[in-house]
Amino acid sequence: MEYVQERVATLHAFGEGAPDAPADRAAVVVPMTEREYAGLAAERVLSELSALDPARVIVPLRAPADRVGAFREWLDDFDLPLETLWCDGPRVADLLADAGLDGERGKGRDVWLALGRALEEEYVVVHDADTKSYSREYVRRLLFPLANGFDFSKGYYARVENGQLYGRLFRLFYTPLVRALRDGHPDSEFLEYMAAFRYALAGEFAATDDVVAAMPVQRTWGLEVGTLAAAYDAVGVDGAAQVDLGSYEHDHRAVSGPTGLSDMSRSVGAALLRAAEEHGVDPDYDALPDGYRTAAESYVDRYAADAAFNGLSYDRSGERDQVRTYAASIAAPGPDTRLPPWEEVALSPAEVAAAATADARDAANGAVPDDD
Repeated sequence: MEYVQERVATLHAFGEGAPDAPADRAAVVVPMTEREYAGLAAERVLSELSALDPARVIVPLRAPADRVGAFREWLDDFDLPLETLWCDGPRVADLLADAGLDGERGKGRDVWLALGRALEEEYVVVHDADTKSYSREYVRRLLFPLANGFDFSKGYYARVENGQLYGRLFRLFYTPLVRALRDGHPDSEFLEYMAAFRYALAGEFAATDDVVAAMPVQRTWGLEVGTLAAAYDAVGVDGAAQVDLGSYEHDHRAVSGPTGLSDMSRSVGAALLRAAEEHGVDPDYDALPDGYRTAAESYVDRYAADAAFNGLSYDRSGERDQVRTYAASIAAPGPDTRLPPWEEVALSPAEVAAAATADARDAANGAVPDDD
């Protein structure tokens, strides 16, 4: 246990106390895919939220048409003011296309659709549904800074499970990449800010409604990095806080595959590098992979020592293999496909909700074919 402050305000969980927080004025956004259906982790999340009694819960759902009916019925069993937004229906797609917002689907796009509805509340909390150790205190802790002088808060935690270290994309990719960028730009306040978050890739954050309304949103796995950069633009270093969420366990991903860490690293790296460029950093893309590898190798040695100190298993060779995989993903960001801030679009969140509801009704009746 420690009490060290970072460049952003850091709120530690020293004991078991539950801070007072305005959950009754907050919308909680919980993105889900078909893999969360009736799962133990998602069941725990929704049950804990029922005990918390937030103002509303919004579930942006990414799932095939033939799973939507059962998914909605399952969600309706929970005693919550819950709204399901099916993100993959034809009416929603047409609305986005008509507004010039058509494009790649992913977690960020789903969350963006839900954020529009969440803006009806004073505060917005976003977190994942695959957390095996989830507690209603996560929401209270995330909201506490917002009621006490801050406008954005980010969760952090240690990823130690099954006798080993996890959080590989953050430990072995994000952190050494930021360090390599800072080596070339030591005076960048933006990079200092991005380096200050103890778990920058955590899916848990909270913000006031005006901050959320001003956020552009990454469409896919760059969501968390893009959120931090958007918060910096909205509130600066002094308006942000990070909070200790304590124990945390959730599902793990393979390195390879279409939803694996290597694919995720490309989206995360692109989001980080675009944000860095927008804040005055001029990366040397020829030298950056080597600078990253040097930094990452030093982190492998440190994590090996930390694991040994705590009696944890550690695959030094496997971690170095991941570093090589991640290094290959470092490149200049491609086209900017971010979704614009809700305050800048003519599209109405109510229109999105109506379209999603109609699509879900048709899907439950078998009137929407599966999208192959």
